[in-house]
Amino acid sequence: MGSNQENIRNFCIIAHIDHGKSTLADRLLELTGTVQKRDMQDQLLDSMELERERGITIKLQPVTMQWTPKAAGSDAPLTMNLIDTPGHVDFSYEVSRTLSACEGALLLVDATQGIQAQTLAHATQAKAQGLTLIPVINKIDLPAAEPEDTALAIAETLEISADDVIFISAKTGEGVDEVLQAIGDRVPAPEGQAGAPLRALVFDSRYDPYQGVVASVRVVDGSLPARSKIKLMAVGKSAESNDVGVLRPQPEARPQLETGEIGYLVTGFKSIVEVRVGDTVTLAAEPAGEPLPGYREVSPMVFAGIFLESSGGDFGKLREALGKLALNDASLSYEPVQSQALGQGFRAGFLGLLHLDIIRERLTREFNLNLVVTAPTVPYEIRLTDGSELTLTDPAELPDVTRIAEIREPWAELEIVCRSQDLGAVQRLIADRRGTFGDTRFAASERVIVKAEVPLANLVADFYDQLKGATAGYGSLSYELTDFRPAPLVRLDFLVAGDAVSGLSVIVHKSESDRRSRAVLAKLKEVIPPAMFQIALQAVVGGKVLAREDISARKKDVTAGLYGGDVTRKRKLQEKQKKGKARMKSEGSVRVPPEAFVAVLKQD
Repeated sequence: MGSNQENIRNFCIIAHIDHGKSTLADRLLELTGTVQKRDMQDQLLDSMELERERGITIKLQPVTMQWTPKAAGSDAPLTMNLIDTPGHVDFSYEVSRTLSACEGALLLVDATQGIQAQTLAHATQAKAQGLTLIPVINKIDLPAAEPEDTALAIAETLEISADDVIFISAKTGEGVDEVLQAIGDRVPAPEGQAGAPLRALVFDSRYDPYQGVVASVRVVDGSLPARSKIKLMAVGKSAESNDVGVLRPQPEARPQLETGEIGYLVTGFKSIVEVRVGDTVTLAAEPAGEPLPGYREVSPMVFAGIFLESSGGDFGKLREALGKLALNDASLSYEPVQSQALGQGFRAGFLGLLHLDIIRERLTREFNLNLVVTAPTVPYEIRLTDGSELTLTDPAELPDVTRIAEIREPWAELEIVCRSQDLGAVQRLIADRRGTFGDTRFAASERVIVKAEVPLANLVADFYDQLKGATAGYGSLSYELTDFRPAPLVRLDFLVAGDAVSGLSVIVHKSESDRRSRAVLAKLKEVIPPAMFQIALQAVVGGKVLAREDISARKKDVTAGLYGGDVTRKRKLQEKQKKGKARMKSEGSVRVPPEAFVAVLKQD
């Protein structure tokens, strides 16, 4: 190990949403003098407006700091590389690659909320990868804080010593200097062979309109010169790189990145799809023998249709907007589709519901688009009677039942952390979603850790909202896809005035079709405005009507202008109105409002 490596500390922050991760990063930048106080702003590493508004980290961000320990006789500064990671489960693969780029992790927990499921999942993963965990309890300045109880819960849950816990207030800066000292003392220096062929891990990438794809990398072995021909080992493509350096947090060019260092690489590639998270960078002239472990293709797990609210809207503008977002998001996939009810649009794939919500919000805000987003669905594996197999993401494309031999649905393993008093409500919620139970473990501070398995389709709808309601906001969950399992699944179609609306179709378990039909029809009756004729709403499976609701016709008193006279005049007018309504019913069409597509999201 070279002398430079001995003075490097690579670490990240693991935290649940709104536990103060970005605020702690701000204080670390201040204390190390990386950013002067006059240049500071809240959530400095969160570059997107949406991140600042929601208080969440969507795009991870590395930053390099210099800090001199307070140990006696030590005057050599340490290079501290911090990676500010996303906290949501949708971005768990990015977090896993970030952990691979570090030797240590700050486990940040809110003293008022305790340890959460996503934090626990990432902490367990960090321990499995051999990282040094430094437990930090934040927000000790708040009146509702319970730092001692939270420390005991962390120690018991993760089987670490409560004496290692550091108590801080990232907002006021109290205790943050102890965090820096602990990083210097506890986090080991990076290992790696300086004389070996280059192997650098790509743990993030973004598109720059002037430079092309810029990758965030950790040099594991060898060194990465500024200008060289590089090769990406997973995709097998080569390019001439232009620049390397570190972020402080602004780019600072370097002649090369050495073993153990974290920085940026201007790759020379023009498409972000070519520079995947988890890939290994090596030199084309002297390639490494084996890539770094852990690379995998990230597949979308939630799909939804995106259409313009007005079918005559600018479809080209929507296509251009999605293209611009995809430049910086390799996990976003989309392809054009045509809907009879909604017109031209796109079928898009996302990592999860938060990812979908972020893309929808950005399309609305940054590109001024009024959108209709159909109900999210999950991928299904279908084996046909001729032996062939296909993966289905759009319920409207489900083959005829006579051609289907088997349908397999994805299942996810859940880990839920809740209060012990909410255990019964959580168990009922899981049972209602066809879930199966695993281990239930009681932790300190009256917390319970529940493991279960649930079909992914029953998870991506409104499970999280239902969990929050059942636990008074105290429950949290993390999940991971496990496998695909055979199930008796059917396509549930919804007809409005006799016409099937493709954007409303869903694939459901046969046992849930009746309940789901009635629930959705009741909501459609509320959101579809009445017309001058009666509107029939029907739920259909394979031509069989499971449920029906009718929206009564809007009434107009055609006899209001008559005063006295023969009663036959009134009857003639009413009969004429009746015939007109029948003609309108046979010829007229019903506009399905955007709110109707939200109706199928709800399970109950």
